[in-house]
Amino acid sequence: MSSFTPAELGARIGSGLLSFPVTHFTADELAFDEPAYRATIERLSRYEVGGLFAAGGTGEFFSLTAAETERVVTAAVQAAPDGTPILAPAGYGTRTAIEYARAAERAGADGLLLFPPYLTEASQDGLAEHVEAVCRSTGLGVIVYGRANAKYTADNLARVADSCPNLIGFKDGVGDIDAMTRIHTKLGDRLTYIGGLPTAETYALPYLELGVTTYSSAIFNFLPEFALDFYAAVRGRDHATVLKHLRDFVLPYTEIRNRKAGYAVSIVKAGMTATGHPAGPVRPPLVDLDENELAELRALIGAAD
Repeated sequence: MSSFTPAELGARIGSGLLSFPVTHFTADELAFDEPAYRATIERLSRYEVGGLFAAGGTGEFFSLTAAETERVVTAAVQAAPDGTPILAPAGYGTRTAIEYARAAERAGADGLLLFPPYLTEASQDGLAEHVEAVCRSTGLGVIVYGRANAKYTADNLARVADSCPNLIGFKDGVGDIDAMTRIHTKLGDRLTYIGGLPTAETYALPYLELGVTTYSSAIFNFLPEFALDFYAAVRGRDHATVLKHLRDFVLPYTEIRNRKAGYAVSIVKAGMTATGHPAGPVRPPLVDLDENELAELRALIGAAD
């Protein structure tokens, strides 16, 4: 059972850096490597974070079976110390998302990140009904993830927020400044706003002015001190430090990331390898960085230490 009420969870995740731990796989069979995963959760939980999202996008939710997802979430809950919120994924069709929500409760997760419905396009009314159905199925706090085929308008989010007290957050993976301005203006502090674009550090400072007080840092997986220093500089509006970190590490990192579709996940696992915390390969349809790209990343990380 969660140790946070939905309101408490919303306040907690908005007050600190968030991260999506990678999911560890064995090199030979690409099976879930639970001991290595638990060790990573324990390592990352030593730092002051707003929450960890188990089996999320960086955790390759899209490649996990429902049974594997429950195993990953359960392992994260058991490995994390008391007081570190663990959020679980839900996604695909509405009934499937409800099954994921119930599995998250069984595993002891503190909240849910609701991914877009699988494949199909949907109207705003349909998206609202999808979120409402999932929220009604659980007592956990729910964060809705806006991206791809699930682009929520301010009016639609307000409708769902009015009908679902346990809707606590909105994660933006679209990058539409106009839409975010309208959402924050309309809903104010009713929701916690999370930056969710790939390598969210790139957008963190301008998004802070739109009420986005936190973001999910994939870099935290392998350079936690750097990620926390960057977050502190953002929250302190220390432009000089933010720009230095962008110039020296984040933007060169994104240049490697942008070379292939899917590298936003692959480069994080490469970063784990480069820093002595290997998490195994990515699963298809993703591919790993090649040896030259890994060497390039190692040099970049070495310069950042």
